[in-house]
Amino acid sequence: MWRLKLLRHKARGSANNLEFKHKRREFEKGVYFAVLTTNIAHMSYEACMIRGVQSGGEEKAARLAYLRKALRNPESQLTFIKSDNGMHMLIGHPYLLTYLSGQSTKLTELCLYTLGNLCPDSTVVREKLLAQGIVSALASCIHNQRYNLVVVEAVGFTLSQLIQAKDTNEKIIPAVMASGIVPHVISALTPDPEFGYGPAIECTWCLHYLVSSSSDNSMLIAQGALSQCSAVLITLGGAVAQGNREGGIELLIWPLLRCLGNLLVSGGDVKPEDTRLLAALCVFSQVYLHPHPALSRESLWVLNNLTAGSSGFCSGLLLLNMVPILIQLLSFSKGINSMALRVLGNIAYHGTEYCVRLTQAGLLTALCATLKMAEPEVVTLSLEVLYMLVSSCPQVVEEFTRLNGVPLLEAIQYNSEGEQRVRAAYILDHHFPSFSL
Repeated sequence: MWRLKLLRHKARGSANNLEFKHKRREFEKGVYFAVLTTNIAHMSYEACMIRGVQSGGEEKAARLAYLRKALRNPESQLTFIKSDNGMHMLIGHPYLLTYLSGQSTKLTELCLYTLGNLCPDSTVVREKLLAQGIVSALASCIHNQRYNLVVVEAVGFTLSQLIQAKDTNEKIIPAVMASGIVPHVISALTPDPEFGYGPAIECTWCLHYLVSSSSDNSMLIAQGALSQCSAVLITLGGAVAQGNREGGIELLIWPLLRCLGNLLVSGGDVKPEDTRLLAALCVFSQVYLHPHPALSRESLWVLNNLTAGSSGFCSGLLLLNMVPILIQLLSFSKGINSMALRVLGNIAYHGTEYCVRLTQAGLLTALCATLKMAEPEVVTLSLEVLYMLVSSCPQVVEEFTRLNGVPLLEAIQYNSEGEQRVRAAYILDHHFPSFSL
């Protein structure tokens, strides 16, 4: 029996997103300042940084810029964090949070990135910042500067660094959800065509960490997270289909897919209503198949979660003639074929009419190929889809026989592992009895 299965990704621990995490950080390096390339001598570092930032006047922004670059260096960051005077100066008074409400965009931006660099690796720093109200300060900052995309991007970066820490669920996430910052984060998901993708990328990662931190995202959905992710993906799908693949567009598509896929898992029966989302997901799965296969698989993962239990979206795939695209993807590995099989199984689950349409599109021929593959998951899924097809009507049984598919089942029955043998034997006994004698 076909198992309608919505699949969830976690915020951390996935090997598939390492490529995009690396590209995202490379992107940040281009957008922000260059990472400090030389180590700062420990003795001069502490004194120079503390005196420089404590001094007032016009040089304060330049001093903070230097500090921010220095804190990108792990050794310098460790030295600074261990320095009682340094942390007392920046957080104890607290300088950086105070500057977030200032009039200087440059100073605010530099303070935000310095905070973001301090957040990930020190529980002590995070606790001090939380006690001083960093979440409310960030919420106020993005509210007041919501039209200043430079600051919005910096807030997104700092917030994403804060909420992806291991201890976020108990203190940080509840504070963020109660702060009023989430609607601003969601509204920033739409990229500005003139400014670029930076703010949208940072804020989408923030949303991803929020979504992944909970099994119940009804509050985020009520605030428009699901509809906004869908709308932006539809827009980006149209752009990619027209050949627009520059400017880091895939760096935005990736976290949007993660957000939407997990929202579909945790949102109950709530699903998007625009079937253009199907076209966008299919475009991504095709266009990024070779340059970024992990992104292609991610698109199919969202498509699986979208179609699981939804006759409307399954009908949409048939009406938009997208089944041939899914069938073509069955020849690719790296989890792409298994995800495509899940989506095709979701369609077949809805009965005879759907199974006939799948057969007419050539799915039986493709299954004859996937049944011979070495990947156990692919073979198992192929058997499950085949069972639904041959159970739908006698014509499908006749077609599979004509394609010499029965010997493939017999080979699985005698040469494969236990679960696959049982499934192959069941199909032979119930739908090809003359061959099983």
